[in-house]
Amino acid sequence: MSERTDVDNPQQPQEQREIRVMVVDDHPMWRDAVARDLAAAGLDVVATAGDGPEAVRRARAVTPDVLVLDLNLPGMPGVQVCKELVGANPALRVLVLSASGEHADVLEAVKSGATGYLLKSAGAQELIDAVRRTAAGDPVFTPGLAGLVLGEYRRLATDPVPTASNEPKAPQLTDRETEVLRLVAKGLSYKQIAERLVISHRTVQNHVQNTLGKLQLHNRVELVRYAIEAGLDDA
Repeated sequence: MSERTDVDNPQQPQEQREIRVMVVDDHPMWRDAVARDLAAAGLDVVATAGDGPEAVRRARAVTPDVLVLDLNLPGMPGVQVCKELVGANPALRVLVLSASGEHADVLEAVKSGATGYLLKSAGAQELIDAVRRTAAGDPVFTPGLAGLVLGEYRRLATDPVPTASNEPKAPQLTDRETEVLRLVAKGLSYKQIAERLVISHRTVQNHVQNTLGKLQLHNRVELVRYAIEAGLDDA
């Protein structure tokens, strides 16, 4: 599949244009099959890559909304690809698609900036749905792995990082931002939060983006950890 470098108005709201996806896997047959399934579902597959350095180079050129990423890549491991690309572009969503369900691999991927983690045993429709949810900012995990990630955050929260005495006072969130943050910490998707609070999906996204800005965080993964450390998941 050829790489595309033309960007159709990247400022256009995502829900009003095709989701731009890039697929990274070192197995050509698997990579092409995933790309075909996503394209057949109406997603815009803008590029593919077969190794780590190629993935970084092409992703920077085509700026996908979602990167579907294998972890076991030649040249550079998937977690390093994730770190470099998300570090340079926090708006990028990364969905890991891996054969490994090892807890260490899942946690390392999430700590590197991945939004979700799906096993390769997932069906085509499950993958398509996962890509769409990932593009919307929802964390997507193969059943059983979401609890693992939340459990790790709770463990980390019991040993918080010491704060300096001259550290500035934490920014104040509005009541609604706090309410949304509490539901994010409980693992609810944006759609579920919107239904619970009787507000639009876009309003939920706006509250999350405002909260990220106030707290100087980069993505929803960091936001969940902050919320759990603040005890909001038990509120």
